[in-house]
Amino acid sequence: MKKVINGRRWDTEKANLICEVVNGLPCDLDYVKVGLYQTPRSKRFFLAGEGGPMTVFAHAVSEGTLCGGERIIPIGTDVAHWLAETNASEETVKKFFEEA
Repeated sequence: MKKVINGRRWDTEKANLICEVVNGLPCDLDYVKVGLYQTPRSKRFFLAGEGGPMTVFAHAVSEGTLCGGERIIPIGTDVAHWLAETNASEETVKKFFEEA
C-alpha cells in the first residue's frame, strides 16, 4: 500500500514491518488487520491496514452508510512503542526502539 500524506510518502513495500495484529474475521463489522511499520530512512512510524465498517478504516459510501476499507495512518513514536511492546517480541521492540 502506498500513500502520500501531508507531503510525505508512506509505502508498506519499502518500510520495515514491526508487527501485525489481526482481530476478528473478515466478515465481522469490527474486523481489523493492521501492521505497524517504520520507514527506512526517516525512521517514522505508521499503521497500514484494513478493517470493517465499525473501525478507523471505514469510509462513507452514502449518507449514513459506512463500508470497510484500508488506509495508512502516521503515528508518533510513543504510540508505536506501546503497540510494539503490546504485540511484538521483546527482541523486536529492542531492535526498533533501543534509542527510545
